[in-house]
Amino acid sequence: MAKAHKPRKGSLQFWPRKRASKLVPRVNWKQLEAKYNDTCLLGFLGYKVGMCSVLAKDLTEHSMTKGKKIVVPVSVVECPPMKILAVRFYKDGKAACDVLSCNLDKELKKKLKLPQKQLTKDDVLAKLNEIEQKLDELGYDNVRLLVYSLVKKTKIKKKPDIAEIAVGGKNIREKLAYIKELIGKEIDVKQVLKPDMLIDVRGVTKGKGTQGPIKRFGIGRKQHKSEKGVRRPGSLGPWTPKKVSFRAPMAGQLGFFKRVQYNNKMLDIANINEKDINPKGGWTHYGLIRTAWIMLKGSVQGPPKRPLMLTYALRPTKRTEKLKLDVLEIIS
Repeated sequence: MAKAHKPRKGSLQFWPRKRASKLVPRVNWKQLEAKYNDTCLLGFLGYKVGMCSVLAKDLTEHSMTKGKKIVVPVSVVECPPMKILAVRFYKDGKAACDVLSCNLDKELKKKLKLPQKQLTKDDVLAKLNEIEQKLDELGYDNVRLLVYSLVKKTKIKKKPDIAEIAVGGKNIREKLAYIKELIGKEIDVKQVLKPDMLIDVRGVTKGKGTQGPIKRFGIGRKQHKSEKGVRRPGSLGPWTPKKVSFRAPMAGQLGFFKRVQYNNKMLDIANINEKDINPKGGWTHYGLIRTAWIMLKGSVQGPPKRPLMLTYALRPTKRTEKLKLDVLEIIS
């Protein structure tokens, strides 16, 4: 006779199940900084457009469908350009100094208080050079960028989203040299992400409000003659101790959680002027793509217009890396 196996309902991997504090997800950059030594930005901000199906040619080695045309579900993410808001220096793992960038957009005034007089590019570079000369004296050991997305170009909204993004490199001086080249310029997604690479997607899931334990944890309904309710757990715990454990499945918030989706294969990347993938009438609940976009295999979390943080893969798998699909056309 087979062994009876009934795992508990509701994973404790995600706890507490409460609403995310903000829409733009934060990233623990330490592991990614240790993994990637090439000078580059390790992440980019994007906005979910929606899903569609594409006809692709399978070029994966040793695949059962190699050389054949297959239908693949894909997600499209619009990635408007980004600009540097500030250069942040770290000392002993804590933020120690911020150097404000130049050519900042007026829409930033809706998010934070800016100084009356903006710095010029020469002023910013002079400040960075001054800090670079005193690095050993000041004790700074790392540098990252505060960036904001030029989301007004997408026509979704005007107020930009701000995020901290790490810079890859062997040491702080190498990172600073790369940052100086980006000061005052727009950063395009093609400078950060490349076709056929694996990326991790961080974002906030679709919110579903307050739900009961059946929908929230997947427990089963009780017998229809149960006296104290059918759609609830049979017991909330023992008489002693006289308290309800956090492990008991109870009603509460479902959705609007920050989640990470690892190893998403990027199938295509282009600017809308080079390759127009807008359907007639625009994308449902989104509209028209007006800037650069990327295409990912499978689905990603969140509803349309949700901001997503796209980062380099933290733990890439060989199986997903080998996957190679040549997108031929969009079929739906």
